[in-house]
Amino acid sequence: MNLKNKIKKSQGAVIFGGNGFIGSFFAEYLLKYEVVTKVYLFDIEPINRKSSHYRKLKISQDKRIIYVDSDVRNSIKFITAENVTLIANFAAIHREPGHEDFEYFETNLLGAENVCEFAEKVNCNQIIFTSSIAPYGPSEAIKNELSLPVPVSAYGSSKLAAEKIHQIWQAKDPKNRILQIVRPGVVFGPGEGGNVSRFIKAVLHRYFFYVGNKDTVKAGIYVKELCHAMWWELNRQEKTKHHVSLFNMSMNPGPSIQDYVKTIYKVAKVKHFVPAVPYRVLLIASYLIEFIAKPLNINHPFSPVRIKKLVRSNNILPSYLVENGYKYQYTLESAFLDWKKECPEEWE
Repeated sequence: MNLKNKIKKSQGAVIFGGNGFIGSFFAEYLLKYEVVTKVYLFDIEPINRKSSHYRKLKISQDKRIIYVDSDVRNSIKFITAENVTLIANFAAIHREPGHEDFEYFETNLLGAENVCEFAEKVNCNQIIFTSSIAPYGPSEAIKNELSLPVPVSAYGSSKLAAEKIHQIWQAKDPKNRILQIVRPGVVFGPGEGGNVSRFIKAVLHRYFFYVGNKDTVKAGIYVKELCHAMWWELNRQEKTKHHVSLFNMSMNPGPSIQDYVKTIYKVAKVKHFVPAVPYRVLLIASYLIEFIAKPLNINHPFSPVRIKKLVRSNNILPSYLVENGYKYQYTLESAFLDWKKECPEEWE
């Protein structure tokens, strides 16, 4: 696919949350295919040009990338010199556990309002917004884009409200504005440092246990697949004049816990016996560890919230992409192989 010719006169893209995990990959993707001449990374976390973190080091060396110190909770005053043809809003408070309830709303709602206000200010008619599967709420039932959202967490509720704010922006000029809302499962890949990174470490270092969850489905997507799908859908929206799209982003079908474990062992070329521990025993142990570690401010991978997530399915189907002919670039195995090749230290 000749991506560079899909959008003519593209000059500048603005990525909010640009120094984050998804933002850095998407910036690299846009520049790789010469979609724009410059990418502005708006973030409260600066690019440390002496950083040992390879993702930040890599993007900091590209002169086409401009860092802008910006907090989406505040009105955005900065105006770029380039014609802004695309805005991607990846800025969010998202880690659970880790934040007070009000923090999710403060960042995710005010951020949506201020990003949309900025889009009007610079006369940009294209926004990509990464939401989450959290608005669906916890359920063992299979969910697709037509399923009713029933969020039960502050994070899920704030993301659903932020979707509506972006939809209001688009509805103000429905003939010209293009909005894409993506609901990804857990996004993983090099430099992620989140759930899947911890899971890989737990499996390889032999402190992962099955807790009656071998068949528990966990919707997930490789970060490079996510970038490709967002750009693919944006091009399709322009071509078909489909001005609003909302789609789930996950592998199809979603891997089970056992699928993840087997694939990790295959890619790492190791094999260990994975013991099974009663869920209740592990949950009680996690509460004891949390009771001791929290007052001492000790970080550990055995949070009760994370233990509960281990037995809860996120069976989210990417029905929209499948129905519209999207062709996946990665399987779980090829995604893990690519991750290990790019960042082998995260597989040690």
